[in-house]
Amino acid sequence: MIRIVCSVVVVRRQVRCFVNSCIYHSFTMSDELDGLHEDGEDYYTFLNIPRKATEEEINNAYRRLSRLYHPDKHTDPDRKVEAELLFSKTKRAYEVLSDAHMRAIYDNLGTAGLETQGWEIVQRTKTPHEIREEYERLAQEREERRLQQRTNPKSSVTMTINASDLFSEYDDNSPFLDLRDLFGLPHIEISGMSLNQSIEAPLTSRDTAVLSGNLSSHNGNGSGGINCSVRRITSDKGWGEVEVGAGNGLTLATKGFRNFSRGMFGNGSVITHFTPNGLRVGTVATLANQLDKHTVGYLTWKAGMQSGMNTMVIRDTPTQHVVFSAYIGIPHTYAALSYTHKMPEQESKLKITGKAGTLGAILEYGAEKKVSQNSSLAATLVLGIPTGVQVKIKLHRASQTYAATILLCEEVLPAPIIYGTLVPLLSWMALQKLIIQPYLKQQKQAELQKQREANRSRLLEKRREAKAAVDLMRETVRRIVEQEEARKGLVILQAWYGQLVVEDTQDECGSSEEVVEVTIPLQCLVKDSKLILQESSKCSLPGFYDPCPGEEKNLRVRYLFHAVTHEVTIKDNESLRIPKQSHRLET
Repeated sequence: MIRIVCSVVVVRRQVRCFVNSCIYHSFTMSDELDGLHEDGEDYYTFLNIPRKATEEEINNAYRRLSRLYHPDKHTDPDRKVEAELLFSKTKRAYEVLSDAHMRAIYDNLGTAGLETQGWEIVQRTKTPHEIREEYERLAQEREERRLQQRTNPKSSVTMTINASDLFSEYDDNSPFLDLRDLFGLPHIEISGMSLNQSIEAPLTSRDTAVLSGNLSSHNGNGSGGINCSVRRITSDKGWGEVEVGAGNGLTLATKGFRNFSRGMFGNGSVITHFTPNGLRVGTVATLANQLDKHTVGYLTWKAGMQSGMNTMVIRDTPTQHVVFSAYIGIPHTYAALSYTHKMPEQESKLKITGKAGTLGAILEYGAEKKVSQNSSLAATLVLGIPTGVQVKIKLHRASQTYAATILLCEEVLPAPIIYGTLVPLLSWMALQKLIIQPYLKQQKQAELQKQREANRSRLLEKRREAKAAVDLMRETVRRIVEQEEARKGLVILQAWYGQLVVEDTQDECGSSEEVVEVTIPLQCLVKDSKLILQESSKCSLPGFYDPCPGEEKNLRVRYLFHAVTHEVTIKDNESLRIPKQSHRLET
């Protein structure tokens, strides 16, 4: 009977996992596309033009940089080589942004889209939306090829601990030896343990084999089983699965899923169990409907091995998760309500659940906290009649789950409730303060150091390119400064870019490795006593580079206008327009 119930639960979970995986894949693909610009060149920033720049603005920016970097304007052999490289980069940026088709690909997919194999089949008349769909198709083909080499192992370890002797001692007439009298210690035992393991083996882009096994022991009685299933995606609306299991007899099951419309889907299964007492057959059917943007309703019918009807409504929003379920069956009937409050900024969740039925009532409350990128820790206190007081601890790391259920008392008493609430909370605070926070800080520093080492060669190349650009700008900047000084216009005194230390002392600008002086590159962008920088990262501007990849950066500019000193500090992605009266320094 336990195996049958577990199989039913697995069917329902697989349906939810299938739907959630489709949603997750679409969001993941979107996130992947949105992040492509981060690793490629930002041509708009390099030309210092807005992303909605007109053809005339692109041509003007190209002519301005061409006059600066054209190899024929430099006679020194070393500078001529550097000018050829920068002119080639300028020409590439112009070619991409001046061509409507290539610009549409770049705007949607970044430089990675321009380098994607297979674009030769894309017609030049396609719209940006069609280009994005074509990229998603090519990305899906690459994902299907990677699928052949990937498995999805999952495992869980669950342990049951009986610690009821902490709050309810054995009677004096008990025939067992009391450890309190002998050592002053309570009697605590591990009464049960279960192990589960599964692994997926993709056969084709549509077929997947899953092998799973379980082993459990409770109060000296053990059981186990092994299951093998093959799932085939029949269409974009459904899949079918055949499962064979062995353990307490032979089990055969057929399952199927079908998406009827945009907001409605259903699944069904037929389970056949061969036991020493005869053949047993059970069926499960579920129908789900999307009630609104955040709410889904489920209706499940069971017959055969276990008969009953279950309805469930799930509402999931960015800040809360609510589940209401009602089950009518034999011999158990119940109603349950669960509320989870999400706190994305703290990466935490608070949960409370109430359940009441013909066999008793349960109240649960607890919290879950994400302790690292792939790990989360949860603690829950369970008050039940007649189950007593229990504490559940669960650690989830990647695809592995470790859980422990600790029985504190077989009756609902104040002492175990207080201890079951305070001890996990205080333990978590101590664990976070003494272990987790120092570990995460160390990991972050190690990751930054690793990232710096990995980017060291690229950083040196960017630094060399920026230095070459500055050398090529010097003569042009000298003429611009002479013109601006003659009209008492805009002259850049000093400018720094990187991890700036914002303090009262204006000369404090961080270490030399994390800050780069950009006085000459900014002066080169001055035109008619004005300097305009677009709303994007400044590291792609000519003469700039990123001195601290992955970390927050600022730009500080000190300049003269009408013979008066001004200063301004902005964040990396902020736009800048100078001169401004608000930047004036009081004398």
